[in-house]
Amino acid sequence: MNRTDAEKWTNEYLKPVFGFALKKCANIEDAEDLSQEIMAKVYIALMKRNDIEDTSKFIWTIAHNCLNNYYRDNNHSFIGVPIDEVENCLCDDIPIAESALIEREEISKLYSEIAYLSKLQRRIVIMYYYENRNQKEIAEALNIPLGTVKWHLFEAKNELKRGMEIMREPSNLVFNPIKFDMCSFSGKAGTKGDISSFFRSVFSQNIVYAIRNKAKTINEIADELGVSPVYVESEAEYLEEYGFLLKQKNKYICNIILSEPTDEINRLHDEMYQKAAKIFANELYDELIKSDLIESDCILGGYNDTLDKNFLMWALVPFITAFSSKNIPDKSIAFSDIYTIRPDGGKNICYATVSSPDVNPPIYNEEMKKFKGPFWNGLTDKITLWTIDSEWSNNRINENYQLTVVRDLTLLNNYLNDVVLSEDDYAYLAEKGYISVNGKPEEKFKTALKIIYIKDETSRNKLLSIGDAIKEEHKDYFEKLKKPYINAVLKATPEHLQKMRMYGLQHIFHGDAWFILHCIKELVNNGKLTLPTEKQKQALMTILFK
Repeated sequence: MNRTDAEKWTNEYLKPVFGFALKKCANIEDAEDLSQEIMAKVYIALMKRNDIEDTSKFIWTIAHNCLNNYYRDNNHSFIGVPIDEVENCLCDDIPIAESALIEREEISKLYSEIAYLSKLQRRIVIMYYYENRNQKEIAEALNIPLGTVKWHLFEAKNELKRGMEIMREPSNLVFNPIKFDMCSFSGKAGTKGDISSFFRSVFSQNIVYAIRNKAKTINEIADELGVSPVYVESEAEYLEEYGFLLKQKNKYICNIILSEPTDEINRLHDEMYQKAAKIFANELYDELIKSDLIESDCILGGYNDTLDKNFLMWALVPFITAFSSKNIPDKSIAFSDIYTIRPDGGKNICYATVSSPDVNPPIYNEEMKKFKGPFWNGLTDKITLWTIDSEWSNNRINENYQLTVVRDLTLLNNYLNDVVLSEDDYAYLAEKGYISVNGKPEEKFKTALKIIYIKDETSRNKLLSIGDAIKEEHKDYFEKLKKPYINAVLKATPEHLQKMRMYGLQHIFHGDAWFILHCIKELVNNGKLTLPTEKQKQALMTILFK
């Protein structure tokens, strides 16, 4: 830089640098000496350098370096950034090495404490102390009143002081983070996917877990997780936007059903489902086998002209188990009362389970992790596709399921109405396991439904009435089985989620994945259901009906 420009920059920063030194030194004499040293080094450096991109930043870097040397030469320890009234001088008899160690620790502590400020305070502090902007510039940049900037700087100083004085005690989650054992939802998934799409990281899972019972601030959550509040803040805002958290003033609280079962709850769970499934599954199977409905032409599918009864039972038993008894005895809470509407179009209630290694899991817990459904998807006034994925079927319900199912239903509706499809459409339906194809369209071409198709509403209602009758006959006994389990679960549920929890408990034995699983297991274990063939797995437990 030429002499004229160097002198210009030096003269321009004489007063600001002296003001900076005056705030950092114990007396005016030291401030004068320090500011003179800074400006002398600035002038020399400017004369020697021609590659300075930001002259202001360059000058303040020299000023801070000189200040560091000033404290070191005088055996002072200081906080690494110039926050007013935070610096503390150390005794002269502290060895230099020890002083440097304390300095580094205090600098690190201050950096972490800045992260505990609110987002706006954090931005103002950085602009004021690190970027060396004045209060008016900050107010203009952030489009807020000058008085607001002054107030936040004052509050930030006090908050930093408090933070520097306390010892933050991390909770057990710092060392033993939890992990969701299972995730599920009731309702409609959005375009971003179901609950598992939002809780793939252990970090987001632990945020929700930390506020499962009590609302907490960002700083309180950060303390519990042992991380910077900056990271918690952005993740909490995202989860709150999609309804997984609720915001109460400056605090967040969990808005999903997060279960942490005990041995007693799991024992009641197993006892309830096993006893109910033993009665319902066996009686349902026996009544279906005796029914003339399964021999009629109202039910089609299963590859062949002669329907495989075992394959048919794999579809009808879970379907009737879930769909029968629409008049649920205690349905006092409607889905519309408690579901969450999400920005991506989802309308659902979400569930997750945290399993302790010290608690015995419920029977079939591992099998339930592979169980997806029942899923209901339909074209208005046309057809509905009902399906379940499990350990016995192929993995058909994945992240893309909701994106492709409308096309599936449209093509299936056309297929059932004898609309001639394109070669690509036939191939697509065959690949998805809905139909089988033989030959080429331009030659001898034959197709057949793989999945089960119930042709008319009357037949469907007759099938469901078999399940209705069994549930009605054992209604009192089933209610007696449920009561201890429901009481134990509600007792473990935080107050703000009681209504949401009660909605799910209403549906025990009705559209209940656990009950369906127990019923299938009961029939497989006693030999009434035989395992499907590899060929059948792609179309297993899938029903199409009008």
